[in-house]
Amino acid sequence: MKLSLSVRIAEAACKTKLNVPFQELLGLAKELGYSAVCMRASAGGIESSVTQLHDMRRAVEDAGLYVSMVTADADVPLNNDDGPNSLRNIEPSLYVAKILGSDLIRVCLKQESDIEHARRAADIAAEHGIRLAHQCHTTTLFEQVDRSLEVLDRIGRENFGLIYEPANLMLCGEDYGVETLRRFQPYLMNVYVQNHRVDEHGPVELETWCLGPRRFHHIPIWETGGVDFPAVASALQAIEYDGCVTIHQAYAEIMGPREAAVESANYLFGQSHIH
Repeated sequence: MKLSLSVRIAEAACKTKLNVPFQELLGLAKELGYSAVCMRASAGGIESSVTQLHDMRRAVEDAGLYVSMVTADADVPLNNDDGPNSLRNIEPSLYVAKILGSDLIRVCLKQESDIEHARRAADIAAEHGIRLAHQCHTTTLFEQVDRSLEVLDRIGRENFGLIYEPANLMLCGEDYGVETLRRFQPYLMNVYVQNHRVDEHGPVELETWCLGPRRFHHIPIWETGGVDFPAVASALQAIEYDGCVTIHQAYAEIMGPREAAVESANYLFGQSHIH
């Protein structure tokens, strides 16, 4: 497995801009031994100029890194009603991914009608050798394990898969262990790691379709009381996953990006199968 650093660790709460320069994040990733960066529209996406995107790719490659995945517009991570719009017009996202040298784009599905758009978008992406993936995420068609597998089967495209993310599954009361990973394995294209501690009086709330509002604390991935990351790491090893493990934590309210990147790397590099 290879370690990827998402620009989300330095993202403002609005998810549309970074709190530190992109070059600074690249320097951190290079210094700490990450293999890749995960790009989001807060750093570069469909609103960026062609020159900006080419400059970003050059900077990434100069740092000896690559772009593991692209989330090309802000509505996808915001998971709002406009999140699925990129499926109806996938070409701008494909353009961003190609310039940045990535073959994986994160997308969003929130209702039944999005499934047909996902099929068409995947067919267009396949012509460019690009894959599409959906994160395990609350208030989407990929909120629960069984439903996720049903939707993946209905989409039925080899280049459409899943981003396994155990914290969201935990919030929805779903199993995120090795048996779930074995079921997800044929579709698995990326792994996100972030951590929450569920607490009915917690400061953060997310709506879920299956359990209603869920309150929790953002906590570092190495802190106990949330996701069992040693078990997650063992499960990934058990299915012989060899793709990227992406630090996806919203650290802005916990600590600065340097400390987040350092401590996350130290923790995950402590797992012998991550390099």
